[in-house]
Amino acid sequence: MALIEIRNLKIHYPIRSGFWNRVTDHVLAVDGVNFDIEEGETYGLIGESGSGKSTIGKAIVGLEPVTSGQIIYKGKDITKAKNRKALQYNKDVQMIFQDSLSSLNPRKRIEDIIAEPIRNFQRLSATEERKRVQELLDIVGMPSDALYKYPHEFSGGQRQRIGVARAVATNPKLIVADEPVSALDLSVQAQVLNFMKRIQEQYNISYLFISHDLGVVKHMCRAMAIMHRGRFVEIGTREDIYTDPKHIYTKRLLAAIPEVKPGDRDAHVAHRKAIEKEFTEEENRYYDKNGRVYDLQRVSDTHQAALPELADGGEA
Repeated sequence: MALIEIRNLKIHYPIRSGFWNRVTDHVLAVDGVNFDIEEGETYGLIGESGSGKSTIGKAIVGLEPVTSGQIIYKGKDITKAKNRKALQYNKDVQMIFQDSLSSLNPRKRIEDIIAEPIRNFQRLSATEERKRVQELLDIVGMPSDALYKYPHEFSGGQRQRIGVARAVATNPKLIVADEPVSALDLSVQAQVLNFMKRIQEQYNISYLFISHDLGVVKHMCRAMAIMHRGRFVEIGTREDIYTDPKHIYTKRLLAAIPEVKPGDRDAHVAHRKAIEKEFTEEENRYYDKNGRVYDLQRVSDTHQAALPELADGGEA
């Protein structure tokens, strides 16, 4: 059984208008998605800004109310508050935020920031607590004197590592990483990602890795979903998505990955222009008359895509 099972998750926001401020429509931020996160694995969630991927992550953590659907953990639907408390779900599921500065309290020292989740869920003496905080800083490669400093005294990469240490403090089963390296330089990105992989191997933690960067996701994830307009356009293994993309939107995202080999640059530019032209000409075929993504259909045992030629088939 998977660690977390997401079943037909929907998150809709009301649009109000008129003199009486009545609900006249809804923004379908997430409109019926299904996926599983396996224990000790990293699941990638990819899409452009506004696609709904971060909303899914926040819903799993409990920061966004769910309109309908289920988030199943240990056989229980944790969208119900009583189940969250009984399963200690808030201890087992943590989050790394995209903006490392605003996610850390500027008035608190790093020692207190990392110790806060420990105090919420464990009863340790002052000596044990400091030892645990020091262990967490060591894991992410931060010096001992970081304990006494404030968030603004660190670089973006260092703050993100502190965010990783805080997320790991409760020994969670799942960490939702929402664009954890998008604001960092490439060399610093590699450092943070390597620390995350090392922690995963050491503690058998699962990640939901949310990003718009397919290059980063390829490095981190074995299974992934491509999201657009609140729905999944394609899901599959790393090999399925990168070597055999089916949906026109997936192809467009892959074509946008920068080419680092100078000799292949012209061919890559030509390929990207061809894909962009195909997307412009064929976009309407891949969405229904209301612009909604079609239901996913099975391509192989591990691969599903929302293809127009299969739109009249069975459910994914």
